[in-house]
Amino acid sequence: MVSKQEIREEKWNLLTEQKLGRFPFPLTNRIPNFKGAEKAAALVTTIPDYITAKVIKVNPDAPQLPIRAQILKDGKTLLVPTPRLKAGFIMVKPEWVPSGEERRAASLSHIKSYGKEIPLTEMPKIDLFIVGSVALHRDGRRVGKGEGYADREYAIIRELGNQDVPIVGTVNSVQLTDVDVPRDAFDLTVDWIATETELFETNSSYKKPDGIKWELVTEEELEEMPVLKEIQEYIRKNQA
Repeated sequence: MVSKQEIREEKWNLLTEQKLGRFPFPLTNRIPNFKGAEKAAALVTTIPDYITAKVIKVNPDAPQLPIRAQILKDGKTLLVPTPRLKAGFIMVKPEWVPSGEERRAASLSHIKSYGKEIPLTEMPKIDLFIVGSVALHRDGRRVGKGEGYADREYAIIRELGNQDVPIVGTVNSVQLTDVDVPRDAFDLTVDWIATETELFETNSSYKKPDGIKWELVTEEELEEMPVLKEIQEYIRKNQA
């Protein structure tokens, strides 16, 4: 079986060789930005669950900037994890953003000027979950950059009592793969895929994480991500 890292390398190389990547460069070791991200974002807005959603979580990477900005334009609340989950999540409400400044407010460099970091006790109910990827299989299997943040972010909201929600992935069409993607129990799968040319449901049969696999969390990760300790405390209080 092909490894996830081999799939990553293939897609990073393909985007680079075909000049389908966009700043920031190099594309390697990150969720790669891609040409057509705006078209993919526009297709996401036609998904029924997007139309009815009030709060949407989106990853902070460059290729998902167009959809983050559109969420605010559409009058929805945006929730973005801080880099490496060091400080949990940032919430931006549309009424906090002056008209015309949505793209700036949704950018990682300015989001804190418009939004605020929120404690887990103030986390709103999330209706839709959007992720970046290095590669996606049409059956919903996903390959991220290899650090597991999207998987953990979804597990966190489930630990906090959020219901299972639809997950959307946006990629360039060359990032779709038909190889047999290896899958671990904690891996996130997507329900919808939007590229620059198409939008489709994956009808994935794979179960999503319903919480954090605490046995796999290291002491180092607990130190690097204070949000994990916060969740442990939250769980203890609610079980008391």
